Amino acid sequence: MSSGKPSRRNFIKTTAAVAGVASLGGLTPSKVLGANDKINFGVIGVGGMGTGHLRQLTEHATEWNAQVPVVCDVYRRRLTRAIGICNGEGVIDYRKVIDNKDIDAVLIATPDHWHSKMCIDAMEAGKHVYCEKPMTLTVEQAIEVRNCVKRTNKVFQVGPQYTSEDQYWNAHKLITEGKVGKVTWAEGSYNRNFKGGAFNIWFKIDESAGPGYPGDDFIDWDMWLGHKWGLAPRIPWNPEHFFRFRKYFQYNGGVATDLLYHILAPLQIAIAGENGAYPRRVTANGGLYIYKDDGRDIPDVFSMSVEYPGDYMIRLSSVLTNDTQQPNRIYAQYATLDLSHHGSPILTGNGDYKQEFRDNFRGYDEVTLHSERQNGDHSMMKANFINAIRNGEKLYCNVDLGCSTMVAIKMGVEAYRQQKTMKWDAANEKVIS
Repeated sequence: MSSGKPSRRNFIKTTAAVAGVASLGGLTPSKVLGANDKINFGVIGVGGMGTGHLRQLTEHATEWNAQVPVVCDVYRRRLTRAIGICNGEGVIDYRKVIDNKDIDAVLIATPDHWHSKMCIDAMEAGKHVYCEKPMTLTVEQAIEVRNCVKRTNKVFQVGPQYTSEDQYWNAHKLITEGKVGKVTWAEGSYNRNFKGGAFNIWFKIDESAGPGYPGDDFIDWDMWLGHKWGLAPRIPWNPEHFFRFRKYFQYNGGVATDLLYHILAPLQIAIAGENGAYPRRVTANGGLYIYKDDGRDIPDVFSMSVEYPGDYMIRLSSVLTNDTQQPNRIYAQYATLDLSHHGSPILTGNGDYKQEFRDNFRGYDEVTLHSERQNGDHSMMKANFINAIRNGEKLYCNVDLGCSTMVAIKMGVEAYRQQKTMKWDAANEKVIS
């Protein structure tokens, strides 16, 4: 360093003025529960992710003053397991959860193609909603869910857990204050590398289960497809589609919606703020380079680039063939912000603008921005959701951020599928190829 000063100092402390927990007020929900009012959850979808949420809700029941009196899944074996966890009622038809007058909030952890309908039905029935990422399957559905939240004034949280980390909120304050100069681009990745492929290894097929089996082996295949509501095409029972739905575009967007949603949402908080921003245009490329499963749709190597009206771009990659991560970084004129470690971001002065950086950071060439909330997880997201219902705490991923992230991610999926650049028509809120 030319200044001869220490290369790193933890001198910026998180306070309410730097987007700490104390500054997360502001949302006014339509129904405010008192601190002594128990929140009754209905959990819809109790596969791997849904069961994890259910366990946390029961483990933190006293702390959060919450309980789960009803759970729902189309696979009876999963339902039986969930009933054993929460000691509640189990139903196969989600509408029985929505229609239950005692339920205050629903947590939705189903395949993506069901998210929008369940979210809208729940909010129109007066329930608050926590929806696993991605928010929806399509751009049109994302707009519909966003509009429903505005119309019903329900508390709606999307679940990309890294949005709970202080580092992104603190970075946004520095960016808006001009401390690091103008942001021009950012990058991030979410990679996996398992023998046989992540979306195969993670999801085992139960050969003994299906729509024609009795007892715990029963699966309501027609309900899962949702073809009666136009959610997916009606096809014969296919265990690959049921157990490994993340491999098929009719139910989700593969690595883009399952993994990159986690990266884009918090980067949007840092650069654009709590509501995110809608893209200008999106390009994408990739393909099936190793895992060429019969009938598989989603690529095992995927990269997308999003340009925004604020004159910056975000480049994202996700592969299932190598787990070395591309750093999560934001590049500004005066500095590079490294947010790769889910902790306290490192800011480094850059190029001929190091002096401007030093002027803004007490003469140092490199600093670490202290963050209180680190290693964001699902429990932090649910606690935030519950506090938003009770006292109006600001959500970590509100519907505007969830929607703008969904639009960009889905545009990336379609850019890959159609091999075209996708543009956003902001006036009409639709995608143009």
